[in-house]
Amino acid sequence: MTPPVTRTTPEDTIAAVSTPPGEGAIGIVRLSGPDALRIAAVVFHSSSGLDIRTARSRIYHGEIRADDGEPLDEVLLHIMRAPHSYTREDVVEVNAHGGAGPLQAILELVLRKGARLAEPGEFTKRAFLNGRIDLVQAEAVIDRIRARTRAGLRAANAAASGALSQAIASMREPLLQALARIEASVDFPEEDLPELVTPELQTTLTTIAARMETLLQTSDAGRLYREGAAVTIAGRPNVGKSSLFNALLRDARAIVTARPGTTRDLLEEIITIQGIPVRLSDTAGLRHSDDEVERIGVDIARSALGAADAVLFVVEATDPATPEDETLAADLLALEVPVFLVINKTDLNPAPALGGWGDRFSATCLVSAQSGDGLHELEAALAKQLLGGVSMNPSDVLLNRVHQRDSLRRAHQALTHLLADFGASPEFLSIDLRDALAALGEITGESTAEDVLDRIFASFCIGK
Repeated sequence: MTPPVTRTTPEDTIAAVSTPPGEGAIGIVRLSGPDALRIAAVVFHSSSGLDIRTARSRIYHGEIRADDGEPLDEVLLHIMRAPHSYTREDVVEVNAHGGAGPLQAILELVLRKGARLAEPGEFTKRAFLNGRIDLVQAEAVIDRIRARTRAGLRAANAAASGALSQAIASMREPLLQALARIEASVDFPEEDLPELVTPELQTTLTTIAARMETLLQTSDAGRLYREGAAVTIAGRPNVGKSSLFNALLRDARAIVTARPGTTRDLLEEIITIQGIPVRLSDTAGLRHSDDEVERIGVDIARSALGAADAVLFVVEATDPATPEDETLAADLLALEVPVFLVINKTDLNPAPALGGWGDRFSATCLVSAQSGDGLHELEAALAKQLLGGVSMNPSDVLLNRVHQRDSLRRAHQALTHLLADFGASPEFLSIDLRDALAALGEITGESTAEDVLDRIFASFCIGK
């Protein structure tokens, strides 16, 4: 069997400012590595005279002093000794005043004393390399930082807790056992062994393949909770697009007048629709115009439509199927993204006659941006469409990233190929099993290439 991949961490000590730029009450300079305590002891002077290298306390009060003895800042020093730290190395955090001056001075001082400036994500990378967390949990760290909604945070917390890792492990372990059985039948053909490639084994592998397929169906939901969706409001001038934009925001963000063509530019806001972060765009009315500014606005609107994950096509309840609307509908449906027919101003006409015109859209929603009627139903229909019709909870086991989906897809493909040829020679079956195991290992980091790891951690901020 393939031996497990072993990884080592560098033997140097790294340092970085671990709090955001700008002014604040507290800022943190973090060190991690074998020389963290030595470097800290050189620059830190305890107010109680304790030697931090031998004293067993975790928190010390004192000063950071420059080479000439000049005090740089009054600080609290927090020590976490290996392996009971974030990186499983000795970690020292200098809690200083949160301004650029003291933090930069302290950082430059510890760098002169032997530390190296940390690369983006290097503290978390060391936690991964030292076995404290796997790759799924490491990526959940940055997802927690970047979460824009409570649902996104819950999804990141679920990944950080090991939910996805445990799901992958529950598939990987039976595959390892299956590979051992199949390779035993290859390596010891003369031995009096019981039948190893059995219908029971086939049933087990079929069950795992089905679980892989179910997990693959969560990838859209995982991406949405992490990245959000782009939703663009489109339609003719003066049909209530900006009113709908304001109603969904629950705020008067866009100017609304009775004059057609009021919106000339693209307005964007981030909102939450049933836990999904949505970048909502209000666009200029789509029509031919001799006004140069309005033409530019229409061009910007069409560009936004090309980047949308879904479109809200707004028409008026008083006249919902004009020839201009028919032309626009054809253009929007050609975008090959979900298009919702939103019939606005139902406060003026509660029962608009559509015939079969609305059947071409992902959903037809009757709303009144003025009164708020129908907004909840519109949001529910939009969320359902974006999630692919799958009812998901952000705390469920979800695939959050493209590379996770791609790896699981290849694992599922290898297992499907194995099951299709289950009666083949065991040597061929073992090839598919190895491919499936390698692909699953890429998700948790057990078989992920170094260049891929570098790209993943490079997306982190420095100091994390």
